[in-house]
Amino acid sequence: MWLRKAFFRWLFPAAAVLPLWLFIGWGIFQAGGWAFVWVLLMAVPSVLIGQIVLTLLVRARPSVRAERAVSWLDVLGFAVWHALVIAVGCFPQGWFGWALAGAIVVFIALFWSSLAQLWNEARGRGSVVITETAWVPPSGSQAPFGSAAGERPAPTGNRAQSHDVYVITEVREDPHNHSRTSP
Repeated sequence: MWLRKAFFRWLFPAAAVLPLWLFIGWGIFQAGGWAFVWVLLMAVPSVLIGQIVLTLLVRARPSVRAERAVSWLDVLGFAVWHALVIAVGCFPQGWFGWALAGAIVVFIALFWSSLAQLWNEARGRGSVVITETAWVPPSGSQAPFGSAAGERPAPTGNRAQSHDVYVITEVREDPHNHSRTSP
């Protein structure tokens, strides 16, 4: 459980730390000028926005909010995706393309997994329970249609029943004239 809670707390900081690692990795591993352009224009915005979207999807689930812990499937998916982003930030010569492709595939799988988990948890929460209600007059008042207090009146077939109607008229005050005028 502590690992799931740790991943829950790590999700928002990861949105800043992982893109920062791509910059640091570019500097440490001397990836070159075109790699810097790629990091600046593609990698950092993609990882930043992707991590925020995934975090919001995961935190939108009622079970995650209640337990303040992600699911084990989330732990696996985020661990693999973050490891691949870190590997991409190392700019390895031989397998950079494979690490990048793997990170993209794992991100897409994690996105759809998060959507599916959110959908499954939210599916039954929108149902409405309709119960039958009865009107019980307050004690000492007269029951409708001459029935005893607490009994339901007999159904009439139409919903229009005799009720008291109150008409409220609006009265405007003229600031210059102290007499009231009606609209």
